[in-house]
Amino acid sequence: MPGGGFAAPTGGGGVEFEAKITPIVIISCIMAATGGLMFGYDVGVSGGVTSMQPFLKKFFPAVYRRTNEAGLNSNYCKYDNQGLQLFTSSLYLAGLTATFFASYTTRRLGRRLTMLMAGVFFMAGVVFNAAAQDLAMLIVGRILLGCGVGFANQAVPLFLSEIAPTRIRGGLNILFQLNVTIGILFANLVNYGTDKIKGGWGWRLSLGLAGIPAVLLFFGALLVGDTPTSLIERGRHEEGKAVLRRIRGTDNIEPEFLELVEASRVAKLVKHPFRSLLQRRNRPQLVIAVALQIFQQVTGINAIMFYAPVLFNTLGFGGNASLYSAVITGAVNVLSTVVSIYSVDKVGRRVLLLEAGIQMFFSQVVIAIVLCIKVKDHSDNLAHGYAILVVVMVCTFVSSFAWSWGPLGWLIPSETFPLETRSAGQSVTVCVNLLFTFAIAQAFLSMLCHFKYGIFLFFSGWVVVMSLFVLFLLPETKNVPIEEMTERVWKRHWFWKRFIDDAADYGGVEIHAANLKKNGQAINGSDPEKN
Repeated sequence: MPGGGFAAPTGGGGVEFEAKITPIVIISCIMAATGGLMFGYDVGVSGGVTSMQPFLKKFFPAVYRRTNEAGLNSNYCKYDNQGLQLFTSSLYLAGLTATFFASYTTRRLGRRLTMLMAGVFFMAGVVFNAAAQDLAMLIVGRILLGCGVGFANQAVPLFLSEIAPTRIRGGLNILFQLNVTIGILFANLVNYGTDKIKGGWGWRLSLGLAGIPAVLLFFGALLVGDTPTSLIERGRHEEGKAVLRRIRGTDNIEPEFLELVEASRVAKLVKHPFRSLLQRRNRPQLVIAVALQIFQQVTGINAIMFYAPVLFNTLGFGGNASLYSAVITGAVNVLSTVVSIYSVDKVGRRVLLLEAGIQMFFSQVVIAIVLCIKVKDHSDNLAHGYAILVVVMVCTFVSSFAWSWGPLGWLIPSETFPLETRSAGQSVTVCVNLLFTFAIAQAFLSMLCHFKYGIFLFFSGWVVVMSLFVLFLLPETKNVPIEEMTERVWKRHWFWKRFIDDAADYGGVEIHAANLKKNGQAINGSDPEKN
């Protein structure tokens, strides 16, 4: 990717600060995004191992018996088991809890140390899962992995947004989501191979190989430095300036440095960031962040990615065919996320989300129609032509999600919160995401049993709702510096501008937005509390 610095004037009096695309930025972002690789592997591997007969026989004998009693059980209900769903969903419940602790460490100890802690949790979880002798060990392992997810999802998107130059912030941030999709594909490939291992221990290898991305995340976090924003936020101004100079590849970093220091000064006046999130002027960012996380889950994507092999088995595909189909959808997921990296900073966030809404709605309705007509409760197979059509429609759905709601659900919240509420906002974002991920993971197999083909109509209805939300309430944030969001986005939006005023009460101290720039001119890198 070519380098080259520039300083272009922007609307609202802002400046796009001079910045080259330096090797250290690219390397740091790739290293940090390995957290997504770990997350993706955990998402993908669970669906594969829960469709393996030796795994079911050892941990879920009731499900094992149902899957081997041809014609005696509803095809949609063979995998309906709360314990089986808990194996998948416990990771996200643990991540939900861990994210509150991660918010504190991200703010007080830095983004880098939080990523290191995530790596430790991941490695511990892998050991428990691979060596599991009973369901309790499996669940403990998933809980440890969930703690890693909570810490990684809290720190990595912030790290990427803060270290990336504004004009490519979207693309670099989506590296996290790209690694999620690569992790899912890697897990599907591993499951396809380990399912063929004789002796019934292939599932242990599937779970154990999660140690590879866990180690990559840990040592990647050791190699990267913290972000200038985090260093300045913790009072290490000279170190923050040095890092900023190094990652921007230019000596002309004073304007950006002054703005970061001023933002940090204002942030320090906020003694209770979670309470500040509830203030009127922070309502737009909070509502959009929460809505995006809920909508991301009710697209139905995680139901498909968690349980792809199980889903294809349910539709009558053979064991190998179901894993093979899951590999195909995983590959489509990766390629489509690459599309997002190249297009998000060119065509914008809103265009991708709206186009994907149409594509997701169409594909889910087609799947529902095919299943309604061609899949009966006790049928063992779906006709070859219709099976191909289902896989094509699933791939159509996955591709649209992968270049829109998948990466943008994380990108938009990470770039819209002001510094004073950024860690708290990211914590709420991750928490809501994991809460609804847990709910979908815990309920999907039961919903599939009761709704049957109607499950896809249920999710397609939500796609309509979220597309209308984007159309009317989501502003475009393409190429807007993070610290300029209030002036250039929220104050200009037809609906959200009513929540933004020129003065905000931060912990009892009246800060006037009009004075922020003037105050920034006087800052020379000393303690922001004294300016």
